[in-house]
Amino acid sequence: MSKSLKWLIPIVVVIGIIFYLFTSSGMGKIATDLTQAYADPELYNNAIEKANSDQRILENIGEIQPIDKMSILNGEVNFSDDNQKVNSTIKVIGSKGNGKLDLTAERENESWRYERINVRIKDSAKKKKTIEIINLP
Repeated sequence: MSKSLKWLIPIVVVIGIIFYLFTSSGMGKIATDLTQAYADPELYNNAIEKANSDQRILENIGEIQPIDKMSILNGEVNFSDDNQKVNSTIKVIGSKGNGKLDLTAERENESWRYERINVRIKDSAKKKKTIEIINLP
């Protein structure tokens, strides 16, 4: 019994320290934001649909494919405290090239109203280009 206590106490202390560091570092908020974005595919699907309707996008990177779940996990997502507003950046893959989709949206009733949708492209000549799809004041 005393041998198991010698291991139990340090393990409990280490788990307590890890839990404290996780909650105090803001990692909990990041995990919550990613989970919420992962569970709401409409947020990105509608933004991609709007981007695909822009001729400049089609000319530069082609039609953007639907995102996969790893794009969200590899991206950046920040929800407001009440989860009614979001800022996000994810990688998108087009038929001719890749880019980053930046969006800012606010939830109105059960749908998203986009305040900003940009697609950032880095072409082969090392030039960067940002195409604004929506940019409300």
